[in-house]
Amino acid sequence: MSEYQQTLIARPLYLDVLEGYIDVPLVKILAGIRRCGKSTILEMFKHELVARGIGSEHIVTRRYTSLDIPETFTVRDMYEDLKQAMHRGGRYYLLLDEVQEVEGWEKAVNTLLEEGRADIYISGSNSRLSAGEISTYLTGRYVQIPVYTLSYAEYLDFKKNNRPDERNLLAEYLRFGGFPIIAAGTFTEQTAYQIVEGIYHSIISGDIARRHAIGSQDLFDRTVRFIVENVGKTFSANSIVTFLKNEKRSLSVEAIYNYISYLEKAFIVYRCKRYDLQGKNILKTQEKFYIADPSLKYCMFGFNPGGLAAMLENVVYFELKRRGYDVYIGKLGDKEIDFVAKKRDERIYVQVCRNLPENSDREIANLLAVKDHYPKLVVTLDDLAGGTVEGVRLVHLEDFLLNQSYSSILPGLR
Repeated sequence: MSEYQQTLIARPLYLDVLEGYIDVPLVKILAGIRRCGKSTILEMFKHELVARGIGSEHIVTRRYTSLDIPETFTVRDMYEDLKQAMHRGGRYYLLLDEVQEVEGWEKAVNTLLEEGRADIYISGSNSRLSAGEISTYLTGRYVQIPVYTLSYAEYLDFKKNNRPDERNLLAEYLRFGGFPIIAAGTFTEQTAYQIVEGIYHSIISGDIARRHAIGSQDLFDRTVRFIVENVGKTFSANSIVTFLKNEKRSLSVEAIYNYISYLEKAFIVYRCKRYDLQGKNILKTQEKFYIADPSLKYCMFGFNPGGLAAMLENVVYFELKRRGYDVYIGKLGDKEIDFVAKKRDERIYVQVCRNLPENSDREIANLLAVKDHYPKLVVTLDDLAGGTVEGVRLVHLEDFLLNQSYSSILPGLR
């Protein structure tokens, strides 16, 4: 790892993935919420290419939110500019940041890919980077790499020069979230949430309102607040309609579905579907939504310790996603498993609770009701977490977040 990369604070989870795709004839797409670190990852990847002996003159970087890019810049301008930058012979590496700012960028990227002289890496942060929107021109020719805000392990790297007590930093991580700009500085709670609120409003006004014809910004804002306030809870579009009616407001179910779709495509919320463990099928009802970073909730509502249990679920959900798992809510008769995480032939069952209940074994009993050999664990903030109960591992959240594989927590799982 070069000195420059260490200065930027490496995020090997993403750099390793990109390195594995070097010269693979696919467009590599980094997609995630604004300010989650995509631009920095591309910048660090450039230095990795140079370290591998690729001449800097054969690495072309563009940031399409730069003031150097005129407002009249078209996809034709984009194509011609990149072709001009590739005027020498040989292979080129194109690192294109925030491409969604160029209408029709897919055409230029697809043409350059077909011409065969460019290895292409792009980033973006809105619906133009979602699979449905790019498939028309890039079907079968791209791989999407989801980028999330900092994991707890990455957060500790950002704080490595100020690390008096990791448990204190865990509390800080849960409270302040994982946006790199927050982790890299030292902010009061008020200032941190003001910064995150600015990120949130730039998404709402820049990535959603500007693109979609939203009839009432006020109704949209109220819908968003309802969804964010109910992170980790099951609810339906009808429940939002009822909520708005109680506030003497009116909105159709169809409009609510559209609003949720906008939030998903802007990477603000993520849908977690329900999986029937008996029928082995994915259900279309009783879904939950999780928010891209806890700070997005706290900048709206303030930090409330009473709501911490739901945000612990949120943190565990995204940690599983970072590890490459497909994550579902488990349904087993009338019992619920917080998360069923699947990856190829692996599976993990996870229950999340703030403290181990003294007078109830519900968390463990729900897991024991699943009669298979896959690992099962309860993740908690309880300092007494540890050991096993009837084969179910009790794991402190910090241990769960810092294990690069779960093998040391769950014997036999690779």
